[in-house]
Amino acid sequence: MEELLHEPHYIDGTIEAVYFENVANFYKVMRVKVLDNNLDYDEDEIVVTGSFGQTSIGEDYHFVGTLVDHAKFGLQFQVQMYSQLKPNSENGVIAYLSSEKFSGIGKKIAQNIVKELGTNAIERILEDPSLLENVTGMTQKRQDVLLETLRLNYGMEKIIIGLNDLGFGSQLSFAIYQKYKNQTLEIIQNNPYQLVEDIDGIGFGKADLLAEQVGISADSPARIQAAILHTVLQQSLDNGDTYIEADDLLTLTQALLESARPVEIRMDAIANEILALVEDERIQQDGLKLAENSLHFAEIGIASSIERLLSRKKEIDYKKTDIEKGIKKIQKLHAISYGNSQKTAIEQAMQSPFFILTGGPGTGKTTVINGIVQLFAELNDISLDLSDYHNALFPIMLAAPTGRASKRMNETTGLPAGTIHRLLGLTGRESEPVDETRELEGGLLIVDEFSMVDTWLANLLLKAIPTNMQVIFVGDKDQLPSVGPGQVLHDLLQIKEIPKVELTDIYRQGDGSSIIPLAHEIKNGYLPNDFLQNQKDRSYFSAHPMQIEGYIRNIVQKAKAKGFTAQDIQVLAPMYKGPAGINALNKMLQNIFNPNDTGKRKEMPFNDIVYRIGDKVLNLVNEPELNVFNGDFGIITGIIPAKLSEDKTDELIIDFDGNEISYARKEWNKITLSYATSIHKAQGSEFKMVILPFVMSYRRMLQRNLLYTAITRSKELLILLGEVEAFQTAVTSTGSARKTSLQERIAAFEHLHKLDEELPELVVELKNHILSEKLIASAQIDARIGMEDLTPYDFN
Repeated sequence: MEELLHEPHYIDGTIEAVYFENVANFYKVMRVKVLDNNLDYDEDEIVVTGSFGQTSIGEDYHFVGTLVDHAKFGLQFQVQMYSQLKPNSENGVIAYLSSEKFSGIGKKIAQNIVKELGTNAIERILEDPSLLENVTGMTQKRQDVLLETLRLNYGMEKIIIGLNDLGFGSQLSFAIYQKYKNQTLEIIQNNPYQLVEDIDGIGFGKADLLAEQVGISADSPARIQAAILHTVLQQSLDNGDTYIEADDLLTLTQALLESARPVEIRMDAIANEILALVEDERIQQDGLKLAENSLHFAEIGIASSIERLLSRKKEIDYKKTDIEKGIKKIQKLHAISYGNSQKTAIEQAMQSPFFILTGGPGTGKTTVINGIVQLFAELNDISLDLSDYHNALFPIMLAAPTGRASKRMNETTGLPAGTIHRLLGLTGRESEPVDETRELEGGLLIVDEFSMVDTWLANLLLKAIPTNMQVIFVGDKDQLPSVGPGQVLHDLLQIKEIPKVELTDIYRQGDGSSIIPLAHEIKNGYLPNDFLQNQKDRSYFSAHPMQIEGYIRNIVQKAKAKGFTAQDIQVLAPMYKGPAGINALNKMLQNIFNPNDTGKRKEMPFNDIVYRIGDKVLNLVNEPELNVFNGDFGIITGIIPAKLSEDKTDELIIDFDGNEISYARKEWNKITLSYATSIHKAQGSEFKMVILPFVMSYRRMLQRNLLYTAITRSKELLILLGEVEAFQTAVTSTGSARKTSLQERIAAFEHLHKLDEELPELVVELKNHILSEKLIASAQIDARIGMEDLTPYDFN
């Protein structure tokens, strides 16, 4: 059999079972009964693997590919191309066309088709569907059903082969076909750049290569427009900006076009296509700023919602004496004493329909949130005993961007808390942009970790808030901004009309803790004098990039020997690749906390990762229906091989804080090892011990808010290691502020609001018969006053 391995061959066979299927990338593992082959393969069955479109159990296919000897699963046939075997005898064609697959086509109609079109009827119908009109008994409905089914089973093959010829792999070919069906080749021929907008995994470069193959010129308007659209969106995704300056767009688009093909593209040609896109409303223009549509309208939506919230009564109708009595009662009941800034924050929050609370670690944000909840309940005679509600709506809503952060809110308040996505009924996997969500219900909404909320999500959340709900956003303004575009918390804090309090007094220093003071000193732009000196709760080790892995191995091994678990320790790193990157660190840490020295521990390979029972993993997607969210940490508690699984596929059982979820192999791209993770992924979480490597090879990531966010993830112990220069670089680098239009848009709404407030003054002017620009602008006076009887013709 050795001489057959890795040589291209074919197998004809009948699909008997599908062991595994990944809907996302069309990958399947199937058992096939062998009918014929050129391998001298004597077995009755074989396992075939590869990317497939719609296949059916019990039908015959021609598979072209390579026989391989898998180290674990034995001989398999890896398919590179396949086609369904068409019946070629008269009886075979009749039997096929009269099968259950073709609704409404019985044996008699099938016989009529073969009688009229012969044994090659299928090929003739696909080439010229009008031939069916000559078949006796073929109604229009039957023609449509027959043609659609044939195209699905046979027409697809022609398109897939055509896509393969154009350089697409099987996986992308099927994704493209699923989107466009029988229009695929026509769309690619006419405008391959459409794939950039519609198909994940196809960027401008790939589409441009395809466009060149089909003859689209380098200076084609379609090509220039595609480059413009790509640049506008990509800049937002890469930099977090919500718009791009016209000059930058011209320069970057020209660079993209000329790097893809060595042809000079004139600036005025790009400018003309920008104007065309604006005119067609495919991008939005505001002066010299240009924005992707959804971001543009999301900012307008946020501004409109803020205006709506601010236009309500400036203060909620609570008596000041009642608020003061309520605060005293809460302090006495819980044996606490609020600091002056905390008390001020609670009072202002209760008197404001919309309020922002911000502050760094240890300043008492959690204490204030609890105080607000308890005072709101006291003033509104609301029970905080959840057993009183049964199935009734609880009037206080608590939310956060991540599952971990919402769980922490639940732990600190004792009240229900969930993610913003779950609150709005979103899955985070919507295939189309979402404009509206369900409206929220309740009297008070508190959203924590709001610095993590991007422009798109903030817009959806604010639109869902009813006018009669009090709203409180909580966050640390010095932490990292959202992964997605925008800096919503930062921008809202610049609006003076929004009531807000920043907590600055440090309450939580915990028996001489040095971590929180360190965080505040870094936030203020400098490293303390004792930065290199070991403290009882933090240490520093000098290390070069190639030493990082060794240092972390020694630190973790010693910590493990002292009783620390993988859940206690979190390694945070700014980058994924390199010797000090997340990927390399995860493999090393897995072998410390969860080794397979004896080879007897259950494990399953997946890409370049091996999962074992006991592994610490991170969930990467939102799945509200399973109560698991992006950023949740879990532990693998079970591994079920395909032969023991009901669904005949490998499964991982993962425990997320008592919530056990089963992940079939096709879903393993939703998780990753999390002994080491990025600082962004850790935002919203806290850990007993944080190990933080910082070296100059991370240069482009060395920024103050990144370092500050990482340090504030540690609750008890902080281990810093790397190069002092890297830490100093991060502290002095504030990074460039994101470019957003939110502040200006809110200010524009405020201007309109002020016009409404000035209305009494305008009315006085009207009574005094004084014509002014204000009167005209406010529509109190017709701009054509005194010209009622005139028309344009009077001026000819």
